Amino acid sequence: MSAPQAKHTTLQPFHLAFPVNDIAVARKFYGEVIGCEEGRSAPHWVDFNFYGHQLVAHLAPEEVGCKANSSVDGHAVPAKHFGVILTMEQWNELADRLRAAGTKFVIEPYIRFKGQVGEQATMFFMDPCGNALEFKAFANMDQIFAK
Repeated sequence: MSAPQAKHTTLQPFHLAFPVNDIAVARKFYGEVIGCEEGRSAPHWVDFNFYGHQLVAHLAPEEVGCKANSSVDGHAVPAKHFGVILTMEQWNELADRLRAAGTKFVIEPYIRFKGQVGEQATMFFMDPCGNALEFKAFANMDQIFAK
């Protein structure tokens, strides 16, 4: 018996907890650079409103970092990463903010799969705690899952 396919027509906020090695540094980066509003917090964790999703930074220095890459479109993509699909306007604004903040990109902002199904803007960078993030935008949002 095969597992049922998850098909959702209404997006629900996701919750993602991730490790950081410094809560103050995470607050500054996610709050000031990414632009996330801060929610609840305690000395060892902090919630962020990550484009409507609940992102929780937990102090766990031993868990931080990216150990493996995967080849995608000729680039070494950090295998462990997270991010959000933005509108093209939001994506360009974020890329500009990241550049202005001096963010070093793992993969500079560019258009992946240009002229093909699933064409998308993408960029990869590391937060100051060593976590990899990818932000995307699709000119045609109907192609997010296109084959």
